[in-house]
Amino acid sequence: MRSYKNKPSGILVYGFGPYREFRDNITARLVKSVRSRPGLTKVVFPVRFHRAQFVDAIERTNPAVILGLGQSSGREIQVEFQALNRRRARQAEEPRKISRTGPMRLKTTLGSKFGRIARTSSNAGDYVCNFSMYVMLDHLRRKGLDTRYGFIHIPHDYDRAKAAELLEEILRGCRRITKTL
Repeated sequence: MRSYKNKPSGILVYGFGPYREFRDNITARLVKSVRSRPGLTKVVFPVRFHRAQFVDAIERTNPAVILGLGQSSGREIQVEFQALNRRRARQAEEPRKISRTGPMRLKTTLGSKFGRIARTSSNAGDYVCNFSMYVMLDHLRRKGLDTRYGFIHIPHDYDRAKAAELLEEILRGCRRITKTL
């Protein structure tokens, strides 16, 4: 287990690989397209309910800011402001809790002012995007870490150039945050 005596620093930005009928995931392309720079860690996770992959990323990097990206079938970019304690792999299944003893919802801490092209959302669904949010926010809460966390859903058919522009703008804001922490 990593020691958290060091002050969090840097930014962890993550997205997801292909899943179900999607052979391509816009978030994987966006994460890979971000220019590498000191203090920035980029991760593309497989789409699976596997708590350790998310917790390990936090423990390896000890970031000051985490920005998650998820693909959606909606028409607008959505800034998620909470994760719900529920998950299911298929619509036909009944949702179950992610954590038996955890809170029903955990709020994001990064903020939601990402321009006029994004709207806020209070429901990240109950698939792996919400799962990653809940697991990471719960880990940060339980460990008492002062890490800011945000999550954005991007439509699978959204203009990639516009999405990349927005992501770069958000990362500039994240870098400003890391300097104040």
